[in-house]
Amino acid sequence: MPDASNAILYYEADQNAVAITELTNQGDNKDFRSTDQIWSGKAGRAPVVTPNGVYDGGIISVPASGSNNVVDITECRAYIAGVLTTISAETDLAIARPTVSDYVKYSIQITSGGAFSAVKGTEGTSFSDARGAAGGPPYVLATSIELGQVWYDSQSNAVVLASEIKQVIGTHQERFDYPEWDVKYINVANGALGYAGILFTSALPTIHTGDVVKDVYASWYTPVFQEITKAYDWVPPPVTVSINSQEVYGGVVGSKSQSIGAGSFSANLKDGVSDNILRHQNQLLWFKFYPDRLNVPYQLAQGYMTVQQQFPAGGAIGANFQLAAEEQGKNIYA
Repeated sequence: MPDASNAILYYEADQNAVAITELTNQGDNKDFRSTDQIWSGKAGRAPVVTPNGVYDGGIISVPASGSNNVVDITECRAYIAGVLTTISAETDLAIARPTVSDYVKYSIQITSGGAFSAVKGTEGTSFSDARGAAGGPPYVLATSIELGQVWYDSQSNAVVLASEIKQVIGTHQERFDYPEWDVKYINVANGALGYAGILFTSALPTIHTGDVVKDVYASWYTPVFQEITKAYDWVPPPVTVSINSQEVYGGVVGSKSQSIGAGSFSANLKDGVSDNILRHQNQLLWFKFYPDRLNVPYQLAQGYMTVQQQFPAGGAIGANFQLAAEEQGKNIYA
């Protein structure tokens, strides 16, 4: 009968930094992955996700000068290639009127060089919402960010109206934090460990040249694992299921609820004071457990580690460790 006498348990003892890197679109415009399999979540080492987009400022307005066919833009900060960049305010940014048809949409963009630019769409006989269509907004240049739009329905020179300026987030403006995303510290499918990354709550719009989405960047830390010597009784964080019932007329109605239970393990310590693992109490850490240290299958679990120490007069100094987890432990065997 197999046992875990040859098991080994590791914990996240340190981290290695990875500089700002572009994440790779997995094809659904929601799932973006890195080139590392595990991201650390420890405080001060958690990933920083910085998709291209406006951070703050950048209000497009009717020109204070009262001049025709221009707009003013306030100072703006935006993430460009993962770097928070300041774009200076601009007055009287020229936006030419249509010359052939009455209707045209301009895309006011932030270039990769950190400047404002007015990109003209195709003129048409009416407005369209389709990118690149006659009367529709132009595509956003590959490495640029859309700040807003200006819509004209006349060839006549005039002061730009407030109603002609559009800056609705998600429709006319690309924010760095819209849509929101969830960090995937690991990705496991069918027992195989993939690559860590993020998952947007909705697909990014394909509004950039070539019908592609904006660039997504992140910086992160990868965990460095160290053996927990003299560890035993590993329990990965489980999913627990409970049934609640309510008595109703003529019977009983049941409902199921799930929750994530705490993982745990125990270990003998050197002195219970200077042991390195004790320096990481209450931190979100990764743990890696091999039931047989000589074989491939293992478990990964992430949780906030709490410690309850024991100092018996006649026995080994030790501790019971608990892992408050957000997800159950994962089996890796492929």
